[in-house]
Amino acid sequence: MPSRIHKSIQNKKKIGQTAGGWDKHSFIPGSSNGRTTDSDSVNHGSNPWPGSLDSHNKKKHDNDSDLQEPGEVLVPFDKETGPPALLDPLQQYLTEVNRYPLLTREEEMETVHHYHKFHDKESAQKLVVSNLRLVVKIALEYNRAFHNLLDLIQEGNIGLLKAVKKYDPAKGTRFSYYASWWIRAFILKYIIDNFRLVKIGTTQAQKKLFYNLMKEKRKLEALGFAPESRLLSERLDVKEKDVVQMEQRMMASDLSLDAPTPHAEGKVNLDFFSDDSVPVDVKVEEDELKKNLFAHMQEFVSGLKEKEKKIFKERLYAEVPKTLQEIADEYGITRERIRQLEERVVAKLRTFFKHKGFEVEKK
Repeated sequence: MPSRIHKSIQNKKKIGQTAGGWDKHSFIPGSSNGRTTDSDSVNHGSNPWPGSLDSHNKKKHDNDSDLQEPGEVLVPFDKETGPPALLDPLQQYLTEVNRYPLLTREEEMETVHHYHKFHDKESAQKLVVSNLRLVVKIALEYNRAFHNLLDLIQEGNIGLLKAVKKYDPAKGTRFSYYASWWIRAFILKYIIDNFRLVKIGTTQAQKKLFYNLMKEKRKLEALGFAPESRLLSERLDVKEKDVVQMEQRMMASDLSLDAPTPHAEGKVNLDFFSDDSVPVDVKVEEDELKKNLFAHMQEFVSGLKEKEKKIFKERLYAEVPKTLQEIADEYGITRERIRQLEERVVAKLRTFFKHKGFEVEKK
């Protein structure tokens, strides 16, 4: 029995040492042999992979050993093609990324100038795949804000593609430094767009508050100040009402309108929201009434006298009606006489439409 266990341990070691870098050191960016070079630290800083990935991988292998018989391998594989793909999508992606070599400063500048001159697909692809580890490193910084790391990596990759198109080597900055800004911008935009089902940051002021409000609150509390909305608005250079609204949005959670209401049996949340819009049937009825009124309006006006027509058009039918005195001055009569003529026009209008079958209420 000990000999069988010894063979099982040897088989496991062979699996970990197979070509393709499947051992734990292969997840360290910058080298396929597990060592980080100086050029790697310039490109991407220290090791970006979280320590939990190694422990997570180790636990998976420990669990696998409980399921197999001593001396047996669960999934046989060809040594030339390497071990089977990991079931964890994140670990599988990191393994794929680690296969692409990093570029030295000279190689990067040569590739950048070649793409800037010819805009060829091969140079662009070389720049992208050599900086995929940089995307993962930046995405890990926001893993606490958005737990789906693969989604953040995907958005960061889109930002990396944008950086390849926009980069100008004449500016003198390194491509990896320039690309980090585009990668971060796309990741931050994705986080704010997906923080809630309903977007909470659409304007520039709202985005500034989304990224800095809680941070500024902690600063004020550390200094011994109460983080009031007025003080926060002054420090962040935004309106106080924007601070209040963003606090309410960030503290509140999404609410389903179709979810049952806890304090009313048989009711959903939608039942307690009032709709101030005009019902469809009422709107259709009003539109039909207006259509009929306008259709008979010309007939009514044609039966009026000259002064009555003027009063109707400039007083009753005008968007900005003239005063009684203005019309009275045009005809050289008193203001009271114009008022009497206006009352007569209203009476004729009411009688006319009553004969046409419309109900007219007296005010």
